[in-house]
Amino acid sequence: MDGETYAGLPAVAIAGAVARREVSAAEVVEAALDRIARLEPSLCAFREVWADGARARAAEVDRGVAAGDRLPLAGVPIGVKAGAAGPAGRPAWAPAGPVGRLLAAGCVPVGATSVPGPGTPWRTWGLGAGGPTVNPWRRDRSPGGSSAGSAAAVAAGMVPMATGADGAGSVRIPAAWCGVLGLKTTNGLLPVADRSGLAAPGVLVRCAADLTAWLECVPGIPVRGTGESAGKDAGEGAGEPVAAVWSPDLGFARSDPDVVRVTRAAVDGLAAAGVVRLEPPEGPEGGAVLLDPGPAWLALRAPDGDRAAAERTRVENDARLDALLGGGRLLLTPATPNRPHGHDGPGDRYSTALTWAFNLSGHPAVSVPAGLTGDGCPAGLQIVAARGGEALLASVVRAAEGAGLPARAPGEA
Repeated sequence: MDGETYAGLPAVAIAGAVARREVSAAEVVEAALDRIARLEPSLCAFREVWADGARARAAEVDRGVAAGDRLPLAGVPIGVKAGAAGPAGRPAWAPAGPVGRLLAAGCVPVGATSVPGPGTPWRTWGLGAGGPTVNPWRRDRSPGGSSAGSAAAVAAGMVPMATGADGAGSVRIPAAWCGVLGLKTTNGLLPVADRSGLAAPGVLVRCAADLTAWLECVPGIPVRGTGESAGKDAGEGAGEPVAAVWSPDLGFARSDPDVVRVTRAAVDGLAAAGVVRLEPPEGPEGGAVLLDPGPAWLALRAPDGDRAAAERTRVENDARLDALLGGGRLLLTPATPNRPHGHDGPGDRYSTALTWAFNLSGHPAVSVPAGLTGDGCPAGLQIVAARGGEALLASVVRAAEGAGLPARAPGEA
């Protein structure tokens, strides 16, 4: 298996081949390391590459497979967001955390992916060992952040899966800008080091089957409505259309008209395919309206923030969202209100405007590739479910994939 062949395979396909001993974990990991070596100088998606550790871990996986161990993600190379990394060349992780659970499933961490560097207040960029992380679709644009390297590495086929953490959109924003899937879980579902309670772990992948596999292996959530396992055909739908409400701006964001155009077209495609059934409110302001969560989010992060005012916003928005999302209904928005910015920063635009509401409320949300804006940049459609609704999100993502919204590699038609 060479690097190019490996790059096109989902994690579940790799794991299946390793489990059947059609290919070894060592061969898969060597292919991944080769692709990283070729692409990393131009993308700068990694802070560290753990080549020796990855080879040793792949050998462990191969011994486990030979011994008959059940490893649902056997031999799958993954990127680890740099906050979970250890010393150079020696990865370290919390055994009970998401990375530890991926290890138990047979994954092979190959490196620490880039996150924002020091010296700037904005977080929607990344700094790899070789310089600023590049968006694989457009070298002059940021991949987003803070899970910058994870999104770039998955989009470029360096790894099929990478970890992330999302405190204000840090998984969903780079997923949207790099044209991949990015899930933020329900706050509190998985452990995360964040005293504010605003952050939640997540994952970046390129296909619905891999999202399902991550949910089954990490939080242990069985996904129904998409076949009995992650290995089923990606075209299987979610059954009856799911009720959904569309909002281009949540009532307060300044959304780029081209981003709204692309994401609304994706919504219309899902409705036409029977994946969702659009429902009111579709009022003069475009649907669901929340209080702007920005001041509340910032207050909860600041040591001297007005927590009482923040809690009033949280309580009001929670009430609106609980009413909206009750009965299995979904909320659909653009993942970000703007396109990827350049490497000099976002200016006065808040890329978090449509994501951090759900860090404040705790709801799970996923960014799904929606298409390209006029300047060739990916845009993401954000799908939000009730708390604990990860299985529903995975089911809808699989149906969306079957309806023509799969992630595409940069350069694909």
